[in-house]
Amino acid sequence: MRAVVCTRLDGPDALVIDDVEEPTPSLGEVTVRVEAAALNFADLLMSRGQYQEKPTLPFVPGFEVAGRIEQVCPGVTELAVGDRIMGVVDHGAFAEVARVRAVDAVPIGETMDAGAAAGFPIAYGTAHGALAWRANLQEGETLLVHGAAGGVGLTAVEIGRAMGARVIATARGADRLAVAKARGAEAIIDSTAEDVRERVMDLTDGRGVDVCFDPVGGDLGSTSLRCLAWSGRYLVIGFAKGDVPDIKPNHLLVKNTAAIGFYWGSYRQHDPARLRASLHTLLEWHGRDALQPLVGGRYPLADFRPALATLESRRSTGKVVLEIAKE
Repeated sequence: MRAVVCTRLDGPDALVIDDVEEPTPSLGEVTVRVEAAALNFADLLMSRGQYQEKPTLPFVPGFEVAGRIEQVCPGVTELAVGDRIMGVVDHGAFAEVARVRAVDAVPIGETMDAGAAAGFPIAYGTAHGALAWRANLQEGETLLVHGAAGGVGLTAVEIGRAMGARVIATARGADRLAVAKARGAEAIIDSTAEDVRERVMDLTDGRGVDVCFDPVGGDLGSTSLRCLAWSGRYLVIGFAKGDVPDIKPNHLLVKNTAAIGFYWGSYRQHDPARLRASLHTLLEWHGRDALQPLVGGRYPLADFRPALATLESRRSTGKVVLEIAKE
């Protein structure tokens, strides 16, 4: 089969398309004929050896897939050959066939768009888990979302709205802010042209926000701590800007605020049942149009480099996906 292969830890330029052996399922696994695979910022980090998980070289990158099951390992009873699923893998999604643990696969039926399904689990799962489990976001609270036009930021806007919060969104430029506004942000802030803290305080009558969802980091992250209301919660989701924010404990102390880390992938090891329950809930919300996944870029497998470049430049809105079965 064809796959994108990482042969050395030198970034996207070191990735190549090659013919590799098609995988077979091991205990507790299925294999999936991939219709679409979603790109994540972590793919860039993994290609450079900068991600917390470092597979042995050579490896096929990619964390999210959607497609149809071709093989089922004996002992797997909840899935069958022919089922259409979305799933998460440690790596291996950028290929024509991927191996997926049954516990990481969720049926999606026949009507869900493959690109939307491929980009669904991590982004929506991250936003839901961070806001519901870690920040305990309550109806009527105010939520600040950074990077609100990107893959995970946009899902946080939608989920915050679905949970009954007032959502304030930051993004770069009018076009990206319009995307966040269309998905439910009540107020928008251009992070390149406005003083974010000043605008947040204006929008909250000087109180600040109850929860900040931050996949961007850098200076914006440090600013966010000063945007929190008393007992506010700052969610550390990622560092798309590349820099880790400087979090000073004395800032947390003064207003009884909290800085909370959230890594969705760790629940696959520590509490996979909770992830599955979350994804089933999110698919129910999707089924009644409360969630509307945005695929901002669709590329064939051969164009994986332009796809990754779009992701790295932060030019994309929503998710970027490789459409594999269409080739």
